[in-house]
Amino acid sequence: MNSKKLTAKDFITIGIFTAILFVIEMAVGMTGYIHPYIVAGYVVLLPLVSGIPMMLYYTKIEKFGMLTIMSVLMAIIMFVTGMGYLGAPLIILTGLIADLIAKSGGYKSYKKTVISNAFMSLWVCANYFPIIVTADSYRKSLIEGGFSEDYADSLFRAVNPKTIGILVVVCFIFGIIGAVLGKKVVRKHFEKAGIV
Repeated sequence: MNSKKLTAKDFITIGIFTAILFVIEMAVGMTGYIHPYIVAGYVVLLPLVSGIPMMLYYTKIEKFGMLTIMSVLMAIIMFVTGMGYLGAPLIILTGLIADLIAKSGGYKSYKKTVISNAFMSLWVCANYFPIIVTADSYRKSLIEGGFSEDYADSLFRAVNPKTIGILVVVCFIFGIIGAVLGKKVVRKHFEKAGIV
């Protein structure tokens, strides 16, 4: 680590991995059209599916700010794509906490990286903020957008103020699982190929 300042290369890396994370989020998000309970399942699917690219990203991180900037970009993307501004502070906070944890392990500690990823994974829960905070208008927009009342009712049974705590805990746990699996894949395939 020659410098603590982020370079153009670091910003390119941030951009590439943010784009990958967004594509994964969109792909998993599309599954929510199948059944509303899958929307609640984001806390399992996204941390698992993003585990490999995130662990590959962690191998590129050597300076503070790379996770925080990624979270700021994800907050902007979520806002632009219609999730509103309510979840933005949570998305940015998860990135900052993840950055601080990874930094405390010098960006090389296996344990700190896994815990950092678990916190970073919590950004997913920001997607639930409109459902909980603006429940009535969100329900109305769903029905006006072509979803059935049954779909809306099922979604609100799965995601509501009573279940949000459970969803956050599940997301954290699967953030750990995704990191562990991702680390194994990165070590087995990318390190052997000389990519990391």
